[in-house]
Amino acid sequence: MPIGQITRGTTNTNRLRRVDRHIATLAALRTAVDPVVVDLGFGASGVTAFELHQRLARVRPDVAVVGLEISPERVETARRQLAEVRAGATSFGADARVTFARGGFETPLAEHDAATVIRAFNVLRQYDETEVLAAWKLMTGRLQPGGTLIEGTCDEIGRVSSWVAVTADGPQTLTISLRLADLERPSIVAERLPKILIHRNVAGEPVHALLTELDRVWQHSAPLSVYGPRQRWVGAVRALAGCGWPVLGPAARWRLGELTLPWSHVAPLGFDWH
Repeated sequence: MPIGQITRGTTNTNRLRRVDRHIATLAALRTAVDPVVVDLGFGASGVTAFELHQRLARVRPDVAVVGLEISPERVETARRQLAEVRAGATSFGADARVTFARGGFETPLAEHDAATVIRAFNVLRQYDETEVLAAWKLMTGRLQPGGTLIEGTCDEIGRVSSWVAVTADGPQTLTISLRLADLERPSIVAERLPKILIHRNVAGEPVHALLTELDRVWQHSAPLSVYGPRQRWVGAVRALAGCGWPVLGPAARWRLGELTLPWSHVAPLGFDWH
């Protein structure tokens, strides 16, 4: 039997575009001999799996995407959608290497040995924080050597997102990705933090310190708004780095509204992978 609970199934077109374009930059994907990416818990529609393949195929035309759901009804719905794709009745390529199967955290892959990347988005929100570590370990146990689990959450239309990159050695980074137009304050992401962090936005916890400081440098960078919200965000990220936060990634990612930090600087107090 699949391991896990059936999610709400909320699915919207382009909801996961932010995390998809991040996955497209991962070394694991770009260097894999057999690139296999799992859309775990794709929801009531298979559209996120088709979009994922479409975006990743631009950098790895040979990528295969496997959509997994616990609900057999959702799997059947996605397979009917796949038949429409194969018939050329959609905007997705008729030859897209996309399949659907029933499965949960155990990540069954009938046609592949292991996954290069597992994207588990908006899956763990309904779980207790104490259940996250076991789910992470189960999923990372199904990765190819050097593979990555991307586990996170976003709002209903994909404008506010965050995720943790987890490998067999444990969590590596936290990424925040925000739509910058009309952004009032970066800490809006607090309500869309991964489950392992969402209850830790309290005084004394590292993630609270991060969001507090991020709001401060965002406000301090307000004069840069005359050049546009991207320049304001880049200025805020640079200021954050100047305050001692070890910001990762090139400035090109910052201009997309991304901010990535080592997990060690945001991990909950007392967190222990082992």
